[in-house]
Amino acid sequence: MSKVVLITGGSSGIGKSIGEFLTEKGFRVYGTSRNPERYKNSTFPILALDVKDVSTINATVKTIIEKAGRLDVLINNAGAGITGPIEETPDSEIKNNFETNFFGPINVIKAVLPQMREQQSGLIINVTSIAGYMGLPYRGVYSASKGALELITEAFRMELKGFNIQMTNVAPGDFATNIASGRYHAPLLDDSPYKKPYGDTLRLMNDHVDAGSNPNMMAEAVYNIINTKNPKGHYKVGALMQKFSIVLKRVLPDKVYEKLLMKHYKL
Repeated sequence: MSKVVLITGGSSGIGKSIGEFLTEKGFRVYGTSRNPERYKNSTFPILALDVKDVSTINATVKTIIEKAGRLDVLINNAGAGITGPIEETPDSEIKNNFETNFFGPINVIKAVLPQMREQQSGLIINVTSIAGYMGLPYRGVYSASKGALELITEAFRMELKGFNIQMTNVAPGDFATNIASGRYHAPLLDDSPYKKPYGDTLRLMNDHVDAGSNPNMMAEAVYNIINTKNPKGHYKVGALMQKFSIVLKRVLPDKVYEKLLMKHYKL
């Protein structure tokens, strides 16, 4: 029997690559978007879902179960980028980012757990970020929201083991997608004390995305995790140096690591 997969944010970028790859491998895939009518030519169905709207989450999960009779894999991929000096980032945008990157995935998890518990099986993959392992300058809110999802997954894993439901994180580095165009960017203010360092860092971040890896690398990683009997709690996917940066954070003194980051961002 083909496994049934739900991918939030499956209409573009990493989510789309994962959905197309799994569809080719014979999985029954459902993706989601806030505007599914834009993606009628998708190779797998795109259903309406906004991770900030619990009613749409519950309705879509119910639809999938009615159509497929089960739900084997949830891939929490929907997310939003945000950049800016923390001091100048509006509280409303900080809260909005956490609603999308942290509370949204939790609400989707809550919606699928009753079905997975009834099946006595299931796998939940949370797409986080290598940025979630460290506080990056002018990406602090994003780092915090993804880091929070990494940590809560560790707790969730232990709570769900008794139901034969597995959960893991996959942290991508920079991939060549359209994520930069969808980010919230705090405006570059002429009178801001952060104008030059923030502007320079913003250009560097966008260059990293443009030169990022092929998102098919993430698709293959997710496929391998689904086919792993007992997935680990954390996976990192991306360029070697990006993954190595996490190792350096573990082994280097805080001040040394901070200096490396500041040198990288030319601060």
